[in-house]
Amino acid sequence: MKKIPVCAVFDVGKTNKKCFLLDENYQVLWEKSAQLPETTDDDGEPCEDIDLLQKWLFLTLEAMKSEDCFEIKALNFTTYGASLVHLNANGKVVAPLYNYLKQYPALLQTQFYEQYGGESAFALQTASPVLGSLNSGMVLYRLKHEKPALFAQIKTSLHLPQFVGFLFTKQSCSDITSIGCHTNLWHFQTNQYHRWVNETEIGSKLAPILPTETVFDAPTVLPGCRIGVGMHDSSAALVPYIASFSAPFVLISTGTWCISMNPFNDQPLTAQELTQDCLCFLTYTGKPVKAARLFAGRQHEDETNRLATTYQKPADYYRTIPFETQRLNAQTDDYEGAYYRLMGQIVSQQVASTNLVLSAGVSTIFVDGGFGKNPIFMNLLAAAYPDYKVYAATVAQATALGAALVLHPHWNSQPYPKNLVALKAYCV
Repeated sequence: MKKIPVCAVFDVGKTNKKCFLLDENYQVLWEKSAQLPETTDDDGEPCEDIDLLQKWLFLTLEAMKSEDCFEIKALNFTTYGASLVHLNANGKVVAPLYNYLKQYPALLQTQFYEQYGGESAFALQTASPVLGSLNSGMVLYRLKHEKPALFAQIKTSLHLPQFVGFLFTKQSCSDITSIGCHTNLWHFQTNQYHRWVNETEIGSKLAPILPTETVFDAPTVLPGCRIGVGMHDSSAALVPYIASFSAPFVLISTGTWCISMNPFNDQPLTAQELTQDCLCFLTYTGKPVKAARLFAGRQHEDETNRLATTYQKPADYYRTIPFETQRLNAQTDDYEGAYYRLMGQIVSQQVASTNLVLSAGVSTIFVDGGFGKNPIFMNLLAAAYPDYKVYAATVAQATALGAALVLHPHWNSQPYPKNLVALKAYCV
């Protein structure tokens, strides 16, 4: 039997870990997912269990390889950002994968910004709001000052996408999509590392930057497979849209974070935008994208769990609730009424966030991910933007698709695809 050529993608989210096999038409033929329990770091705070993640990755790889009908010709990775994995000279993990929500010490943060020009000026240079541990470069700075013995053990610190790739290729590298997203590492005006990186020992811990399209061979792991270097999930999610649409648009990529991205807004970040959780990140070609972040997915998860407990419903009961216009003004004291009020609050916050990156010429808003499947969210969003075309993207796995597309020339014998994104229109 002739095997089907496929590209495998590990899509490691904060909550959900997934793996997909995509054929040459970029259709998902196989998938596997898991939610892994957290562990605690050396301060007793919750964090990703890096050992458990590694086990899941290799178990999933074996499950893929056992599918005799597929020929895995390429493998790539996309993961959440703001997270570094620290390796010693033998390539072994020597520190926890610290949670990006971990509280950052105020005095150390003040010391850093005072040394490098103040918060406002520094944030404008790096296109990074002051976010503490979410500025992943600051995690290395903290280790250097608070845990010097541990810092001394570190030979290389890899962003999570590149660490996942390292597990399969044993090649250490950095990628611009991870470096360029609120890390405090990249100077957007000079298009290179900020001077603080090389003025400290931090620069010596970072692996060489390679193009995102780079591939490696790993014959002992996957013979004949070209393995990519991995991508930050926000940049990966944007790839299918840039490939499919030339007219200006904003993409709201929804998951734990809801990130409004405008690849057509080339205006420099302002100090006010930075205080409202705006930032810039880089596409895999190095082009800046203005973005605004909202923690709405986690808010939705927490609140629906609370509603389920309060009203004694299943955790996913909200999925059964249809959109009904008459419910918008109904203040019923039941689960449905409470859920409509919750979604009204979330959409109101989403509109405020998205407005920060809207620019002249944009007339289309795409929504992908979980909220794109939520009719209440989509109808409320369309009502908030009556002068825009609002679409739900039916390509829910845009991050995995983007990671596969970046490697297209290395594995796919077909022409570069068109019509990658099927859309469902919402209007008032």
